[in-house]
Amino acid sequence: MFTVYNCIAHQHDLRLVALAAVICALASSTAISILHHAGKSEGIKWWLWLAVSAMASGFGTWATHFVAMLAYVPGVPNGYNLSLTLLSLLAVIVLTGVGLGVGLAKAIPGAAGFGGAIVGGAIATMHFTAMAAFEVEGRIVWDPDLVAASIIISMVIGALALIVALREGSVKWQIAGAVVLTIAICSNHFVAMGAVSIVPDPNVIVSASALPASWVAVAVAFASFTVILLAFAGMTLDNRERRLIEREADRMRGLANAAVEGLFVCDGEIIITANESFATLTGADAQAMVGMKLADFFPAEAIRLKLLGQVNTSIETEVRHIDGISTPVEVIQHRVNYGGRQQIAVAVRDLQARKKAEQHIRFMAHHDALTGLPNRTSFNEKLDQEIAAALSCGQLLAVLCLDLDRFKEVNDLFGHAAGDAVLQTVATCIGSVLDSGQMMARLGGDEFAIIAPGLSDPAVAGHIAEKIMGALRIASEPAGHVSHISSSIGIAICPTDAIDRQALLTDADTALYRAKKDGRDTYRFFEPTMGAQLRDRRVIEHELRHALARQELHVVYQPQTDIKSGEIVGFEALLRWNHSSRGEVSPTIFLPIAEECGTIIQIGEWVMRAACQEAANWSHPLNIAVNVSAIQLHQADFCQLVREVLVMSGLSPQRLEIEITETALIRDLVRALTTLRQLKAMGVRIAMDDFGTGYASLSNLHAFPFDKIKIDGSFIKSVNSNEQAATIVRAVLGLGRGLGLPVLAEGVETFSELKFLADEHCDEAQGYLLGEPAPIENFRYLTHGCGTRSAPQALNAQSVRAAHAAGQ
Repeated sequence: MFTVYNCIAHQHDLRLVALAAVICALASSTAISILHHAGKSEGIKWWLWLAVSAMASGFGTWATHFVAMLAYVPGVPNGYNLSLTLLSLLAVIVLTGVGLGVGLAKAIPGAAGFGGAIVGGAIATMHFTAMAAFEVEGRIVWDPDLVAASIIISMVIGALALIVALREGSVKWQIAGAVVLTIAICSNHFVAMGAVSIVPDPNVIVSASALPASWVAVAVAFASFTVILLAFAGMTLDNRERRLIEREADRMRGLANAAVEGLFVCDGEIIITANESFATLTGADAQAMVGMKLADFFPAEAIRLKLLGQVNTSIETEVRHIDGISTPVEVIQHRVNYGGRQQIAVAVRDLQARKKAEQHIRFMAHHDALTGLPNRTSFNEKLDQEIAAALSCGQLLAVLCLDLDRFKEVNDLFGHAAGDAVLQTVATCIGSVLDSGQMMARLGGDEFAIIAPGLSDPAVAGHIAEKIMGALRIASEPAGHVSHISSSIGIAICPTDAIDRQALLTDADTALYRAKKDGRDTYRFFEPTMGAQLRDRRVIEHELRHALARQELHVVYQPQTDIKSGEIVGFEALLRWNHSSRGEVSPTIFLPIAEECGTIIQIGEWVMRAACQEAANWSHPLNIAVNVSAIQLHQADFCQLVREVLVMSGLSPQRLEIEITETALIRDLVRALTTLRQLKAMGVRIAMDDFGTGYASLSNLHAFPFDKIKIDGSFIKSVNSNEQAATIVRAVLGLGRGLGLPVLAEGVETFSELKFLADEHCDEAQGYLLGEPAPIENFRYLTHGCGTRSAPQALNAQSVRAAHAAGQ
């Protein structure tokens, strides 16, 4: 007796053994490749590719066995039973097809392993059926232990082969599966052959119908050719599909890279492709991302489950950069056909810009866009909270309301850009002196408010106001051509003054008004008596805005007299307000309010139009003088307005005299000089009003093209009782003569004042002595030649008494 195992090394043709191994490997790789085609197909194509794969594996396994058997030379007569030989081929093809079909069944848990075990059983069935077809002069004895081992090994390795081969991913898993399947076939053959022992027995005769080895060689050659043919077909299909997949992948990659949004395709939780936008978002290389797990970029398991489970549903989450930084994104997944299979495509939208925009919107909803300070809404919410806290703990709370002094002039003179810069400077420098618990807000325009909680004494609020004013003075030093920055501040204390927000703000605003009235650049605490005064001022401001529409404003005219000749040379147009319920409102009351609230521009234009239109109708060409405020003078279109009024009224420019005060000059010397020169070029006369009360009279007279000087009435009232006042008037008169400028004295109310001016050779006078302001109808005898145009003609004793009597 001799065993096949002991004869492998000496009685086997190793060349044929090697051929058997090659056929086995070729068959296995072909079967696995075609099996993948079956897995991607449906219907009849699925059955077709499954059959081709089963045939490739079956023919390969069968050919491997018989090539290996042909390599064995037992040294005794032998042959092969035709029926059993064919049955072994049919059995391996059918059973392998069953195993492969089960392995592809995704609905069955562990289908790949179970199907692979069936394939291993098919290999064992083929082997032992084929061995049953082997006839030899002797008896074949089997080792039951090795037989069982060969079957178990075949099934276990077969299960492993299909598990590996059907794993999703790259081609390497197909190659690994083919290698494992080759091992399953070879290990079954050689272990099972090791279980065989042949006992020569002359009494056992090989049947005459047994096929000789040469015939079997022909069948094996046919089977091998079939395997090679199927292998070639499988390689061709595999290459063709790979090229198609590559072309499709390139096309999709090109489209994906053209997208602004990040895109990636994953098989389960494995990324199989990604575009450049997603790579940029994560900091990884697009090629290196292939094969990476979804968890590398979306670490939260709940998000991954939601992402993979919800189709066409937008999810906001964060994607992790390779550096560990998280970026807010919006992801949405779709099912797409990629590489012939349904895969998950995920679009990733970068939300950084949107999040920043949302954050900016939230900030803007509670902050001022220009200064970055909290706005009125935030201030009100904070103040309500601090009032509640102050009332509960018994501490004092201060509210400081402040606005900038003469801020409107900054806008008018230098433009809104300069005004914005001033507001930003104010916000910065005041914020720098406030403590951490104090809040500053911009309520609108140049209005600011400060909450100072937790005060032990009201005086602390005064110290805060002093620090604010000091900081503004320091900020004003390098301001250049922009006006000096100062602020008036009003302070109200909770609970001393009020215990609710609205009342507290009203009290602080009332104190602010008192600070502005008391000279600006100061602060005041609220006092109960302030309320009535502020309310009255606010009512006047409101009613003044409607005074023109209600025809409550009117112009009166006061004569201007040549002292030497006694003739009326012109009139000054003066504004009066006859209120429907208040009666006559003093100009000293409503004109400052008009300048503060800006209505002076509209009112001043109306006065100029009315005065010029009236003067244009006079038969005698008397002059008309119109006062112009600093705000009017610095309006960009003021000269155009004057030109338009002159054209529409028909008044000669030489008859119009515009009176301005020195305060209108010092705010912007360059602009004022330009405006006055344009007016002079039109022929309009310019008079300096209230001379002597300004800041730099001599330099102004030298720099500006004035045609007349008007001495302020406060000096005239004291010429007979105050030698200093008389000296000042004499100096002004001498200055006028030296500069060649006529001088007009305002406020002449007594004959002694008139006599003094005549003695000092003053040119013109204006005052109650020479004519009170009155409607122009009272002066028709002057304007239309209906009577004399003279005042007192000479200053002898008789005329002095007459003039004095007339003045009384």
